[in-house]
Order: sequence, then C-alpha cells, then structure tokens
Amino acid sequence: MAEAKKSNPDVEKRVMVAVDESECSYYALIWVLENLKQSITDAPLFIFTALPPPTSYTSGAGASLGLARSYFPVASNTELSHTLQENDKKVRCGILEKAKDICAERGVAAISITEVGDPGRTICDTVEKLNINLLVLGDHGIGRIKRALIGSVSNYCVQNAKCPVLVVKKP
Repeated sequence: MAEAKKSNPDVEKRVMVAVDESECSYYALIWVLENLKQSITDAPLFIFTALPPPTSYTSGAGASLGLARSYFPVASNTELSHTLQENDKKVRCGILEKAKDICAERGVAAISITEVGDPGRTICDTVEKLNINLLVLGDHGIGRIKRALIGSVSNYCVQNAKCPVLVVKKP
C-alpha cells in the first residue's frame, strides 16, 4: 500500500511563471529560482507573457479628426494599430529575454511562451494546454478598490487555473 502513495519519478513537474513589465513579476521569478530549484532542475521552467489582443489598440484612436486630418496628416487606425502592436511585441520580447537572462544566471534553462489575448484567460488556457503543475504569479498589490474596479490577473488565475497557483508578494 505504501508503494501506491509514492509519486512517479518519471512524471515531470511543470512550473510556469507569468511575467510582465512589473518588478513584482521578476521578483516572483527569482523567488521560484531560489526556492523551487529542486523542482525545476529536472523539468522545464516555462516563462509566459501575454500580448493584448489587436482590438484593444484601436479603442483610443477611433475618434474622428475632421478638418484637422487635412492639415495634420495622421496614420490610419490600421497603421497605428499595427505600429502599436509591433511595439508591444518588442516590449514583450524584451520582457522574456530579461526573464531568460535571470534564469540563465542561475543555471536554469527556460522555455518562453507568448500568447495573444486577455492575460488571465491566456495564462489559464496555457496552463491547461501544457499540463502545468504549478503556476506562479507576482502580486502587484493594487488594493481592494482597484481590484474591484479593474480586476486582477492573479485573482482570475486563482479562481480559474486548472492547477495550484502561487502568488508571490514582494516584501
């Protein structure tokens, strides 16, 4: 009977850390590298970031410019949207590169993943798709009022992820 309770060593433990441009997400990554080193040496560490969906880029550029357009040429909404999306991709690539550098400094190879969509949903979808065993997020510390008004990615993931979720608070 005791044999049945032992975990299977062939089953790898998959850990995913979601990062963004915030200092707290990098703190969460460093926390994982320092405190879960045993768990991530035999299995890949996944580093995830989400790109906002393309539709969110056009919301602020939808106003008509009227006669001002003839005197001050402005890029069309699609050009502006494409430019903003490309810039955001560059920022996200930089975020992932910084995270991978942090891992490399500590001797951990990481796999980076970028998905387009709402961060909470894409994180949870990726957790399910990759059979992640532990999701780690940094706590932004936005407070109860802001969380109630704008929502919280970590709160969404705690409620919806198909694995345990660890939210790391920066002291």
